[in-house]
Amino acid sequence: MNSRSESKLHHVLIVGAGAGLSASIARRFHAEGVAISLAARNTDKLDELVNETGAEVYKCDASKPDQVEVLFANLDKSKSGAPDAVVYNPSFRVRGSITELDPEDVSRALMVTGYGGFLVARQAAIRMSNAGRGVIIFTGASASMKGYAMSAPFAMGKFALRGLAQSMARELQPKGVHVTHVNIDGGIRSDARPERHDAPGKPDSMLDPDAIADTYWHLANQHRSAWTQETELRPWLENF
Repeated sequence: MNSRSESKLHHVLIVGAGAGLSASIARRFHAEGVAISLAARNTDKLDELVNETGAEVYKCDASKPDQVEVLFANLDKSKSGAPDAVVYNPSFRVRGSITELDPEDVSRALMVTGYGGFLVARQAAIRMSNAGRGVIIFTGASASMKGYAMSAPFAMGKFALRGLAQSMARELQPKGVHVTHVNIDGGIRSDARPERHDAPGKPDSMLDPDAIADTYWHLANQHRSAWTQETELRPWLENF
């Protein structure tokens, strides 16, 4: 943000919204009085979160340029206006040997994880640059830093997203727009993915989504004299 007096956010857009990390981010920002907008390909799963946060919901495939343009056009006309914070969460993971992967699946992984990030960030950057303020947060993963066997498409997409964040940060910081990348280096705890009882660092061998959301809130409200371009979050493990 441009100064301490301007650190109050008014409207956050969370793209790739669901019941996990996105929900925790929405609740954290809502608790601070920020208007919430949620975008996802499947919006049926968001009813509970909408009831809890009063969020506006938009159906959007982030890998489709026309749908992203419509999303932001609708946001411009909404009661909250264009968002001053955008969180990009979508990714598409496909596993397999490099010799056996379906090229169409690989293309989808790149389009959702990397290209979609570009499309959403581009629309956000147009509006934020004109306003002279704003924050864009990209959600990364362990694969943003290193590729794993049988997981090349995910690494390709996440590497692309990280490179996008780095380039945008250098371009947009002088315009008052904070671009930051969060490398989530571990599994996120959820109802579908509970803590492993045999984990060496129990009970905190997985990341708590609410704790991650606290970090996102902090990043979104940093003073411009000390903006974070990249941060890494990992769970507590015994003898790490």
